[in-house]
Amino acid sequence: MAGDYQTGAAFIAGGSLTGAGVSATVGGMGLAGGFGAVGVGTTPVVAAGAVAGVAAYGVWKAVTEVDSVAVSAMGIGAVGGVACSGVFGGMGLVAPKIGLAFGIGTVPMAGIGAVVGLASYGIAKLLDESEVKETPAQVFERMEEKVLEMDYYSAAVRELELFLSGEDLNRKFATLEVEDELEALKAEFSNNSSAKTEPAVISIKMQSSGRWKCIQTLKGHLARVNAIAITPDGETLVSGSDDRQVHLWNLKTGKWLYTFTGQAEAVLSVAISPDGQQVISGSVDRKISCWQLNTRKFLRTFFHANSPYSHDGFVNSVAFSPDGKYIASGSTDGSIRIWGRYTGHLKQTLSEHKNSVLSVAFSPDGKTLVSCGADKVIRIWDLNTWKQRYIITENLGAVSTVVITHDSQTLISCSKDNAIRLWNLETGKLLFTLTEHSAAISSLAISPDGRILASSSRDGIIKLWNLHNKQVIQTLDGLSPVTFSPDGKTLVSGGKNASVKIWMQTQNNANFSGEWWEVLGVDEKANSQEVKFAYLQLARKYHPDINNCANSADVMQAINQAYAAYNEQMNTKSFDI
Repeated sequence: MAGDYQTGAAFIAGGSLTGAGVSATVGGMGLAGGFGAVGVGTTPVVAAGAVAGVAAYGVWKAVTEVDSVAVSAMGIGAVGGVACSGVFGGMGLVAPKIGLAFGIGTVPMAGIGAVVGLASYGIAKLLDESEVKETPAQVFERMEEKVLEMDYYSAAVRELELFLSGEDLNRKFATLEVEDELEALKAEFSNNSSAKTEPAVISIKMQSSGRWKCIQTLKGHLARVNAIAITPDGETLVSGSDDRQVHLWNLKTGKWLYTFTGQAEAVLSVAISPDGQQVISGSVDRKISCWQLNTRKFLRTFFHANSPYSHDGFVNSVAFSPDGKYIASGSTDGSIRIWGRYTGHLKQTLSEHKNSVLSVAFSPDGKTLVSCGADKVIRIWDLNTWKQRYIITENLGAVSTVVITHDSQTLISCSKDNAIRLWNLETGKLLFTLTEHSAAISSLAISPDGRILASSSRDGIIKLWNLHNKQVIQTLDGLSPVTFSPDGKTLVSGGKNASVKIWMQTQNNANFSGEWWEVLGVDEKANSQEVKFAYLQLARKYHPDINNCANSADVMQAINQAYAAYNEQMNTKSFDI
């Protein structure tokens, strides 16, 4: 019996961990119906996983013991599910971050009821086999401690994935290549030791662009961060989370400044007005809230008609127009709403999308609004007429995010098919497709100078792209969302364990010109060990296998030439002696 009890506990633990994994992957979810809309956080999903696990145990016990009671439990559960559907009417489950939305009718409810019935049977069998008599609630409570270990497990898996991705291995191989290169140089100089030449002057002048590095991690939220924005002066960071809070941070110091509360459910989107005076948030509670940044005062909730809500579904995306007069919002109810910023009045409702609207964006020139969603369509709207100009449907999965370049010429979108697409905003013509990600992409950001695109995918990878040559500049370990500071010197992203990561570009202003010791950065009278160490350090930093900058090969050549000049000088001195 003890063995069967342990097996049952394993079923529950497996289901609970699976539920935690689903919650971590899918993010905020919600259940909507005639009763309204409620958020579904990590705990309910973990509980559902545990129910599924114990139901699976019930099936296993019923099959091994040929117990007909299990069938009766399924029947009773199915009847209960049908009754529940009759009471509450049509329901739907939505997960806005992955574009999932589907209805739950009578038949699915009957199936859910049957699973619950099996779970009840499984728990009854489990308690019969245990020496300790526990209620089902106590069984689940005991499993909670194991579920909490999922965070540590996920962190370890992510570190393992980073290693297996090859980055660490590439660095090791690159180091070996540097050593081989050094030996080859030594052999070359030994063969030519009889030649007497003056030390060469390295004339190549390079300025290497820097690498992005995480300089600070902000911890203050209690759940996943879904949205971030930075004030126009680059001083303040705003973050919204599944914990229902909007935090203000000093971007320069990382210090927490203030918390806006009042959202009844998870915060999915935030935006800051162009003048830096107001911040708005969109939430699972179907409301758009607005605060004054300098006074920290709550200003209003945006309502439509006689409704106490801004939308009839989750508010997935909010954005200010470039002139700050209007606010656009996109929702799981399939609509885009245009609001007057100062009055809070509803100006327009755009209802062409057939499913959840996941992202809205204004063009910087203020002429165009772009929207996308789970219906696999990108829609382009004329802001003068509020009419749809054209749509894009070419080979798209559910489109999670759209951004527009600062010259208002190019639209960039990302889809659930792991691809990033660049479009001509005027014509809708596909210009280029970026396909380096291996998981669905959930967030995009363009640097203020228009040179770098940041993209984050659901596997915890951020890629930085050179928009000129369409090549990956660097790969970072971070989560969505992503955004650049107004000066382009800072990148902000989500991090694991409800954190926010601050990235900065480290500038390498190395001037590869002059004598060999100037290039290698050592004293002219440095000994051979010091010179070798300096050479290896520079080589490990600028070797093309490690440094993705376009000029890394030229820089490496300059470093090699400097070291060659040093060795030639040493060989000449040995020959003179």
